[in-house]
Amino acid sequence: MTNSVISIILAYLIGSLSFAVIVSWAMGLPDPHTYGSGNPGATNVLRTGKKLAAILTLLGDAGKGWFAVWLAQKYAVDFGLSPTTLACVAIAVFLGHLFPVFFRFLGGKGVATALGILIAINPWLGLATFSTWLIIVFFFRYSSLAAIVASIFAPVYFFFLFGITAALPAVILMSALLVWRHRENISKLMAGTESRLGAKKPATESPAAETAKN
Repeated sequence: MTNSVISIILAYLIGSLSFAVIVSWAMGLPDPHTYGSGNPGATNVLRTGKKLAAILTLLGDAGKGWFAVWLAQKYAVDFGLSPTTLACVAIAVFLGHLFPVFFRFLGGKGVATALGILIAINPWLGLATFSTWLIIVFFFRYSSLAAIVASIFAPVYFFFLFGITAALPAVILMSALLVWRHRENISKLMAGTESRLGAKKPATESPAAETAKN
């Protein structure tokens, strides 16, 4: 029991490392909470025009999701971690990204972190989900729409690939949280005011100003 609790807490702390904020600070960029959508994620960091910063943010957020789950899997036998605990670890690192204790619980939407988690669970699951994201982005140019569609399909892919296991409820919950985090994007998509991928916005524009315009 103790090892399971420690694993879950450690996963949450790993998830709480917001790479959008860390990378922006390291590269002398504004805090991602203060411009664009206000979301500390790769898409918003890209609005600064610094592609390297966005790539590093993407890799960092995806990497921490992968690492937390991989670490728990690697030492599952040594520390007696059950499949249920591993599923809780996946949720914990995702919740850490959404509500990071190190950054006033103001986290991102979880797209990259979710991808890293899925890859750690099974590379084929991650590939199928990422391919869905790419297809939607290619045809519609909406990152948010791609994330929503991919998150809906992720549990479906899992079910057909592996059936019902302890990880399936974790994938379903993660997908539901991801869709919930995109609720404002869903409203904008329905209203036709959502920004397409690659559209430039002033990096200094505050979230409040953006909301007022929409």
